[in-house]
Amino acid sequence: MRLTVLGCAGSFPGPESPCSAYLVEADGFRLLIDFGSGSLSTLQRYAGLHAPDAILLTHLHCDHVLDAVTYVVVRRYAPDGPYPPLPVYAPSGAPDRLMAAYGDDTGMDDVYQFYGLQPGTFPIGPFTVTVDRVNHPVETYGVRLEHDGRVLCYSSDTAPCEALLRLAQDADVFLCEASYLDGVENPPDLHLTGREAGEAATKAGARRLLLTHLVAAWGSEAHTVESAAAAYAGPLEVVRPGASYDI
Repeated sequence: MRLTVLGCAGSFPGPESPCSAYLVEADGFRLLIDFGSGSLSTLQRYAGLHAPDAILLTHLHCDHVLDAVTYVVVRRYAPDGPYPPLPVYAPSGAPDRLMAAYGDDTGMDDVYQFYGLQPGTFPIGPFTVTVDRVNHPVETYGVRLEHDGRVLCYSSDTAPCEALLRLAQDADVFLCEASYLDGVENPPDLHLTGREAGEAATKAGARRLLLTHLVAAWGSEAHTVESAAAAYAGPLEVVRPGASYDI
């Protein structure tokens, strides 16, 4: 598997990154996980406008789905289009949410073929995908991808929970959000701190920790890394747009 980061800013685009979007490739198949604000630009820069063979949306907050709305124009109105419907795996309500954001009630069946997510394991292309509900205010799924004996876990947005530990168990790479700073009063049941991300990686036995979804405007990358490293002894780093990782 190969992971390419298209966007990693938390909650809203930062000065150096769009919001969450991650392209995972194996056997010539490309799965786009989340499609957050601004990431259509980096999709073109680092992969190609028509790169995705399928999309998985972990939850319906704008910073994880909004460019799936803009992408309708790409597939519906391209001079060499329209393109065939693209499989989209998403929480319940995704078609209505995306259609409302697009501002058109005629539907998106010509652009997307929607599949509702629920906890369990299923195939997408060459990947074995396991999703489970994690600790976030809306219906949100953490993701475990397996291929050829290798494992990538993506936390999506979550506060600490047992489902996250199950998904990340023995992962080769754990792509984990770390939105909040340690040592301050944070809202409960919403996001992880660097220390909590490190603790989850340690408890799960993850072999490498990639921190994402930091909020540049009110966070501290150095503080987040220091807090995570205090709780996790393995290799860790903060991801950047354009960074790629072989798994």
